[in-house]
Amino acid sequence: MAKVRHSRFDCSPGCSVEAAVGLIDGKWKSVILFHLLDGTLRFGEIRRHIPQITQRTLTNQLRELEEDGLIERKVYAVVPPKVEYSLSALGRSMEPILLALKAWGDANIGLYGKPREKAA
Repeated sequence: MAKVRHSRFDCSPGCSVEAAVGLIDGKWKSVILFHLLDGTLRFGEIRRHIPQITQRTLTNQLRELEEDGLIERKVYAVVPPKVEYSLSALGRSMEPILLALKAWGDANIGLYGKPREKAA
């Protein structure tokens, strides 16, 4: 069952945060957008940047990002088909947010995902 997308926001305090996070929610959307900061990528190139993502999930995430206007998809009429993904102007406007998330993650990655060292 597909999740309900873009439910009506109640515009209470925090509504704009809810809306922004709703566009990049999930495990992979912000990672995909981050990799597209460097420029246009084909499907296989994105998969190589994110080897843990399944083909189906990547396809779904790309479709949602395109539907939300954050990325642009360009299809070339060649055999085999060639499809390229790039950030739209709206997606590019998220660059400072994505870079801030990366900086925060770089500074704090040691707090998460690794077993904490026990004091001797």
